[in-house]
Amino acid sequence: MMNDARRELQHLLANNRAWAEAMRAEDPGYFSALCGQQTPKYLWIGCSDSRVPANTIIGLAPGEVFVHRNVSNVVVHTDFNCLSVIQFAVDVLKVEHIIVCGHYGCGGVRAALETGERRLIDNWLRHVKDVYVQHEQLLSTIADEGRRFDRLCELNVEAQVAHVCETTIVQGAWRAGQELAVHGWIYSLEDGLIRDLGLCISTADQLDALLRIRQPR
Repeated sequence: MMNDARRELQHLLANNRAWAEAMRAEDPGYFSALCGQQTPKYLWIGCSDSRVPANTIIGLAPGEVFVHRNVSNVVVHTDFNCLSVIQFAVDVLKVEHIIVCGHYGCGGVRAALETGERRLIDNWLRHVKDVYVQHEQLLSTIADEGRRFDRLCELNVEAQVAHVCETTIVQGAWRAGQELAVHGWIYSLEDGLIRDLGLCISTADQLDALLRIRQPR
């Protein structure tokens, strides 16, 4: 007899069957094509927020974007999960673009501004708090609380773009002459639109010299 927990998920399996049937009806070779090697041009590093599904908001089908998501779209140099995704995307898939996309209204960024204790997640959000501390003087000049929160969401994306560019993976790809650009975007839940923050880094020369990873002599 099916237990209650399994029964609660049956509609998801039914949705899956309906979706698979619809895809086959539209394109009989859809799944056989997907079984071939994936060749996405894009790596998306975004937030885990369920309201920000990467493929959907940029209108790409499965197989067209490689995705890594975590709370507040953070890139940390000790996070081997994220670094492994970046390395696979750059070295194996040969993606041409890495997109770091945050979003306004990010719960993780808001939590980083608050003082309440959330136990384990506080350790992760420490990285966002560091962005706040770095830009505290700038943020303090923004009187409107909502706009100040939005600006921190943007600054967090900018910081993570820099962290991606500082990795040995991306720096090594640039030294090897691989075409690779890192972008910073932010998504609005209110209107469904993505804003380009004007960050597009495609060479190590665009980074501050002090942050650049030097090749050993």
